[in-house]
Amino acid sequence: MHTTGPSVDQRAQRDVSTGGAPVAPRALRPRQELRAGLFAAVLAMGAYCVAMAVRGTYPFGARGRAINDLGNQFVPFYAHFWDLLHGKGGGDLLYNWSSAFGVPYLGDFFTYLANPFSWLTPLFPRDAVNMPVFLTTLLSIGLGTGLMTHWLGRVRPGSAWLRALLAVGFGLCAWAVNEGSPDPMWSWGLVSVPLIGIAVDWALRGRHWVLAPLLVAVGWFGNFYTAAMATLAAGLIALVRVLLWDAGLRTKVLGLLRAAAAIAIGVALVAPVLLVSYESSKLASPMPPAPIRLPSFVDQVAWLLPAVRYQFAGPDTAVGMLALLLCLTFPFMRRVPVRERIAWTALLVVTWASMIFQPTLILWHGGAAPNGSPFREAFVYSAMLVTVAWLALSRRPALKELLGGAALIVVVVVCAVFGTVHGSRELEYMLPTVVVGGLLAIAGVEALRRSRGHARATRVVGAALALTVFAGGVVQVYSLDALRDRHRPFFAPKATVNAQTKAAAAALAATDHWPVSRTDPGPHSFADNDSQLLGGQGGDYYSSYVPAQTAVAMGRLGLMYTMAGRHVFSPDDPAGRAVFGVTSYLQDASSDPNNANGFVQRHQTASPLLTVHPHGPAGAAATTPFQRLDDLLGATVWEVPKLTQTAGAPAEFRSDGQLVVPGTKAGQTVPTFTASCPVGSEVHVNSGFVSGTITVNGTSAAVLGSYPLTKYGLPGFGTVGADGKITMTVRSPRPQTFLAAQIGCLDLAKLDAAVAAQHASGPTEFQVSGHGFSARLPRGSTGYAVFASTVRTGWSCSVDGSAAVSPVDYDGLFGIPLGPSGASKLSCTYTPPGVRTGAIGTGIGLMGLLVPPGYLWVRRRFPLFRPPA
Repeated sequence: MHTTGPSVDQRAQRDVSTGGAPVAPRALRPRQELRAGLFAAVLAMGAYCVAMAVRGTYPFGARGRAINDLGNQFVPFYAHFWDLLHGKGGGDLLYNWSSAFGVPYLGDFFTYLANPFSWLTPLFPRDAVNMPVFLTTLLSIGLGTGLMTHWLGRVRPGSAWLRALLAVGFGLCAWAVNEGSPDPMWSWGLVSVPLIGIAVDWALRGRHWVLAPLLVAVGWFGNFYTAAMATLAAGLIALVRVLLWDAGLRTKVLGLLRAAAAIAIGVALVAPVLLVSYESSKLASPMPPAPIRLPSFVDQVAWLLPAVRYQFAGPDTAVGMLALLLCLTFPFMRRVPVRERIAWTALLVVTWASMIFQPTLILWHGGAAPNGSPFREAFVYSAMLVTVAWLALSRRPALKELLGGAALIVVVVVCAVFGTVHGSRELEYMLPTVVVGGLLAIAGVEALRRSRGHARATRVVGAALALTVFAGGVVQVYSLDALRDRHRPFFAPKATVNAQTKAAAAALAATDHWPVSRTDPGPHSFADNDSQLLGGQGGDYYSSYVPAQTAVAMGRLGLMYTMAGRHVFSPDDPAGRAVFGVTSYLQDASSDPNNANGFVQRHQTASPLLTVHPHGPAGAAATTPFQRLDDLLGATVWEVPKLTQTAGAPAEFRSDGQLVVPGTKAGQTVPTFTASCPVGSEVHVNSGFVSGTITVNGTSAAVLGSYPLTKYGLPGFGTVGADGKITMTVRSPRPQTFLAAQIGCLDLAKLDAAVAAQHASGPTEFQVSGHGFSARLPRGSTGYAVFASTVRTGWSCSVDGSAAVSPVDYDGLFGIPLGPSGASKLSCTYTPPGVRTGAIGTGIGLMGLLVPPGYLWVRRRFPLFRPPA
């Protein structure tokens, strides 16, 4: 008869050092775990909602804010997602026709909308799209708190209700409020930490081979960015637990190998998410590297305290006074083996060091320097703090030990009071919270120890601790939100769904003729992604995945961009609008007190979205936006006059056409230039990266260019008067460099004629699908078909049914060679780069997931495959 040795579970049950080893399955009761998890979730979500209600923020007040400072940035993504799921607006999961005149969408979906709670969006009216944004954050806090309750029990068994109280500290950690709530997709990180931790625990114990990788996959799918941080943290915690595991080397190594395999298979299952996002990032407009500025060590220590927010980014690790007190008490607890105290304390120290040592800091952020806060991984440190706090609370620390932890809190408070970045505003919330919360925590934990063995007294003390934790959570969320407004009032967004946005959306819908032409929601005064928020097919787009092809092409055609191309805008000039097929757009009227909507809708003629050009692109021969626009229109509609300086300090006219205008100090004559243009033509200044005040014929405009981040476009300055003269002044405290061709004069009659000619030679039929388009052309069309969009990578086109070819760069737009013999039809389709390779990765992951249990099933069912006795 075949016999086997003790199972991994049996060996785990014999282990007495549960501060490091896996917990026996029967140590946790499922029903109690579920009830405690729900209790923790309700407590955390309730505290969050109460704090927001007291603050009067959405959805509890009339302040008009859409979840702290995320209103402008993410509500439009949810609005577009709503449109997509309701079959409106064109496009699909692969492509977005609403933004930047057509851009890939799958990367945005995986990055901003993969959090499963985002998928509640279609259940709400579109006018209430703010609500699912709020719920994404709120429910992520709740689920993460509930799962953390269970995870703590797998580290060391003990009261599920006490674990729930510590889990609330994690769910409402400072990171959750400061980083998670403004970026709702990151809130999934609160779920990923315990979720992946549970998966690793199962793998260490050799259980749930199929479920463990699936948990990892869910964590990574919901938000791969924070899941990568959570996975690294889970690996560090697993190393400590295995180190403390009372087992042989072989058992330890096999446990770690199983954990590594579970993580690898789970990540492979979501390979399309990773590879599509990676390719989107690789193709995106690059941001210039920014220096990583870290606060001093003293200031970093102060971030451990609750209810504080400082004027620049720091490690938002605060987990409330109860968890902080217990965590700092842990090193003093004699009943905890020295080896265990050293191991867990070393984990906290090493992890903290890795967050401030630049090479490992970059590793935490996926191998790239963070564009923003350098402490986005702080939530995993909060999870470690709560874990160590549970290891202390589960052993009921004595009063002397608690006083040792309290002494360390005093040291942290001294760091906060005498640090370099903390003023009275920051301290007004922190000091009362620390003093009151600290005293209540000490009293509660000591009472809990004394009541051990007395069920009724323990329940009373537990209820008091729950109220303390709830109140502390309310104060933390309230104070962090209040301090955010003080430090960054400019971040408080305008309302994203109100009477003005509804009126704008209605105006756009009434003039929507897609795909015959585009309706542009400019001037982008409502949000950073008006085209997604309001509908239409504008040029604006703000995302980490704005393609470099789009940013470069728009900049070269005279369109504005900021953030080095990661935020692009619609054209300022009629020629640019004509090239991109825009026949109606919104014009800013916010300065008109009689205009309640804040906009006026304008209309103009525009070229078809697909035009036929008998010649090739101008390429390098076109060096200015005016030349490129002329080439795309097939006619000369711009005149570029020669400038003559008439006043001010001498400017430098360079041989390449650039103009360097000297800075002007108070009392100095402003540099002045004159030129001549046809009467009645529109004047546009190629402002480029100039920053200052430009005045043309008495009309002034402030431009805020800044190389290489902000290129300002072609702002208009009215029409040329009867004398045909143009006078331009440039006022700036520093020298400013204009690109070649500083002024362009647009002949509107010639523009109308050029548009009419392109309609005459354009397609007889044109259709756009979710991620493709097709057209019938006049028979024998030669040269190039040019589609009014900028992205070419990932597209393939077929002309008259021939083999697929890749589109070419036609003055920055999407060019399709028609061949010398002529063509009558074409079709193009888009495939996201990385999606096919990702599907292969998923297949490999499925094999890794199913082959081992399949092999065991075959071995049990068929005696032939059993090993000999």
